[in-house]
Amino acid sequence: LSIRLWKHKALVVHYEVEASILGESGGHMVGERKEGQKIVRVKSLSPSTDVAALAKKVVEECKLIPPSRLPQVEQLLYYLQNRKSSPKKEKRTAKPRELTPFEGFELNEEASITRVDEYVELLYEGIPEKIRGSALILQLARNPDNLEELLHNEAALGALARVLREDWKQSVELATIIIYIFFCFSSFSQFHGVVSHYKIGALCMSVVEHELKRYDVWREELHKKNKSAPENGSLRRDQGKALKKYQGLLAKQEQLLRVSLYLLLNLAEDTRTELKMRNKNIVALLVRVLERDDEELLVLVVSFLKKLSIFLENKNDMAEVDTIERLACLVPCDHEDLLNLTLRLLLNLSFDSGLRAKMVEVGLLPKLCALLGDENNRLVAMRVLYHISIDDRYKGMFVYTDCVPQLMQMLFEFGEKEIEAELISILINLAANKKNAQLMCEGNGLKMLMKRALKMKDCLLMKMIRNISQHDGPTKPLFIDYVGDLAAEIRAEEEEEWVLECLGMLANLTIPDLDWELVLKEYNLVPYLKDRLKPGSAEDDLILEVVIMIGTVSMDDACAAMLAKSGIIPALIELLNAQQEDDEFVCQIIYVFYQMVFHQATRDVIIKDTQAPAYLIDLMHDKNAEIRKVCDNTLDIIAEYDEEWGRKIQSEKFRFHNNQWLEMVESRQADESEPYLYDNDNDRADLFYSADGITPADGSISPDFFCDPQKCLEWKNNWE
Repeated sequence: LSIRLWKHKALVVHYEVEASILGESGGHMVGERKEGQKIVRVKSLSPSTDVAALAKKVVEECKLIPPSRLPQVEQLLYYLQNRKSSPKKEKRTAKPRELTPFEGFELNEEASITRVDEYVELLYEGIPEKIRGSALILQLARNPDNLEELLHNEAALGALARVLREDWKQSVELATIIIYIFFCFSSFSQFHGVVSHYKIGALCMSVVEHELKRYDVWREELHKKNKSAPENGSLRRDQGKALKKYQGLLAKQEQLLRVSLYLLLNLAEDTRTELKMRNKNIVALLVRVLERDDEELLVLVVSFLKKLSIFLENKNDMAEVDTIERLACLVPCDHEDLLNLTLRLLLNLSFDSGLRAKMVEVGLLPKLCALLGDENNRLVAMRVLYHISIDDRYKGMFVYTDCVPQLMQMLFEFGEKEIEAELISILINLAANKKNAQLMCEGNGLKMLMKRALKMKDCLLMKMIRNISQHDGPTKPLFIDYVGDLAAEIRAEEEEEWVLECLGMLANLTIPDLDWELVLKEYNLVPYLKDRLKPGSAEDDLILEVVIMIGTVSMDDACAAMLAKSGIIPALIELLNAQQEDDEFVCQIIYVFYQMVFHQATRDVIIKDTQAPAYLIDLMHDKNAEIRKVCDNTLDIIAEYDEEWGRKIQSEKFRFHNNQWLEMVESRQADESEPYLYDNDNDRADLFYSADGITPADGSISPDFFCDPQKCLEWKNNWE
């Protein structure tokens, strides 16, 4: 005997039962040992419960626990009483509610497992008897303890499968009951084989497809009656009866659809079976059911679609039908589980850019933003919004919702706690849009963001602020107050990721009134910038930001001179050699050269004391258009102020254009001579035109022959 805790307020008692048969002499002859388990729930246990008294009561009422185990029971109960529940909220997973007996299928009599053969006999009678017999078998099948015995009764299962195949169109009730019986088997993976053996899954697919067609016919007929009914009392009453009949048929049909789809969902645990369903167009059938009003049926259908959506092929099938349009009608809704499942399905589909576009098109964006205030669905809604915010096309559309103010409020509510990854990620994306950035800076927005980022050294929050800083307009001057704070963070002792964001933000501040010379001197940034230019001194991202920073501060004449004197230009040339395959590095380094030659104080240093012009000449014909553009602008300034380099640049441009001209001429000559490169073409008489039998088809006369009338006349006479 052993006693242990369960995850809820309960004790689990493990025990063994041993049965023995004794011989005439009293000796042990045959024995059997069986293990068992009993759960003893103690719901009344609370912080104020008398544990000793409760333990005594448990031992008295549970005959499996001997009195000698009382101290152990008391100890376990004491542990249960003082065990703290995890502060983290359990992940709530919405799923279809378990099937219960459908209305109208209840029987007054109670089924017995010993009378199964009698119930099978009823399956060979008329429809009412078949319904009664199958309903009695269903009573047994709903008890999992009976499934094993029913599994071995091949006659019963075979008869049920036969009746379903032959009579499912004749009676919705009969079809529903028999599919429900096989659904009971499908609830357990070990019984899936028997369901597949009788091909119940394929039959359910046919049932669903047929019922959906019937539904379309019913709707069409009801629509015609509503349209053609005149304003007359008796016909209006007939119309009311037709509507009532339609609603009754609809209720029964939805029961059949629900049990059929639930069985298919269980069978879809096997991916091979799921693939067969996909080949039979299960996705289109499920999407058609989304227009129904029955919430339990919708929960089941959305659960099924969510399961299917994790495979690319199924997702593509959903993209081909109006899945997003149907799902948009379910957001929001009063049914909590249905809303949660719909959002999770949308999340799976939102990984596809085309489906994201469809979500925006059908108006889901404001609906999702409205759910940010719903605690149960906020996280899933935010993840879908994050995927939408990835596309630059839709970032600006968030401006017309209350999404940004809500997200900012949520951000500030975190205080000094770690910000949720989803929240900060979507804010980083939205900050890349100018109008969103302005919304974020409204009031004391930027001040509060900077205060928190600098205090917590939050790299992700700093990345968001860095995105805000890249926009020209009213937001950029707001950063002047924080230049000193950011410059103070650029130290070798700080983490590279943190320095990268601070440096990137400073590099974005292309503000004419900012005294960069003072900043560089006060915080001694020049040695740091120069050291980080060495290839391999840091990660490439950080080195690139250093180059961009140098380009920004070089806009100031005094800063450019300070940097040139410090020997930064040779370091940039060395970096250019090391990173010549990286277009971003090359473009930014050339931009620094452009800034240097732009100022009189540094122009001579670049032209006379370095090899920068020679590197620029080599890059003037680069494949990258941006590199060529910056190169040309820089070389134009150099050529204007230095005659010797001007001649070299002009010579190189002439040589390049001359080479291009020669290549073009050679290419054209090659094209013109191409017909004469193949000698064997003259042997192909069918390649030459014949002029009404006058010109021989062997090619012995060239077209030039006909330009001379005298030769033509002589040839004609000879021919005759």
